[in-house]
Amino acid sequence: MVIFGYARVSTWGQDLESQIVALKKAGCEKIYTEKFTGTKIDRKEFQTLLKELSEGDTLVVTKLDRFARSTVQGLETVQNLFKRGIKVHILNMGIIENTPTGRLTFTIFSAFAEFERDMIVERTQEGKAIAKLNPDFREGRPKKFSKDQLDLAMELLKKDTTKNVSRKTGISEASLYREKRRRKHQNL
Repeated sequence: MVIFGYARVSTWGQDLESQIVALKKAGCEKIYTEKFTGTKIDRKEFQTLLKELSEGDTLVVTKLDRFARSTVQGLETVQNLFKRGIKVHILNMGIIENTPTGRLTFTIFSAFAEFERDMIVERTQEGKAIAKLNPDFREGRPKKFSKDQLDLAMELLKKDTTKNVSRKTGISEASLYREKRRRKHQNL
């Protein structure tokens, strides 16, 4: 009887550390991790973990949304685990029991998790649609520095080092190099 943990984040920029700490605190002996969207069931590490689990083992995840993003996906996975005699423990919910009440609770929480995700997507799309009505709309992160600030930095670079210009303007060296390349390619 082994306690397995599963930690997942959706993007490479996110950190797994807090989940790993929580799983270790919960007694996990072996932890699988991956950086992959939860909207897909064919997550490589998750599938490897599911194959390694055997009767009497426990699967621990920190939150329901780390486990599955859709109600159907979550229910199918939990039912398969229950059939194999594997316990499921979701730290922010508790142990999911293979009883009518346990399965009902899991179904309800899964439905709410899916609903929450769908609402986030819908609000994001609505916000983008409204933002696109603005004639100055640009997709992506807003510019950190104005054209005037970058023009000044480029002028300073003609007489000073990148390091000194960066210190004087607050514009990182990487940003200065990037702006210099951009202007060179656009013949500015």
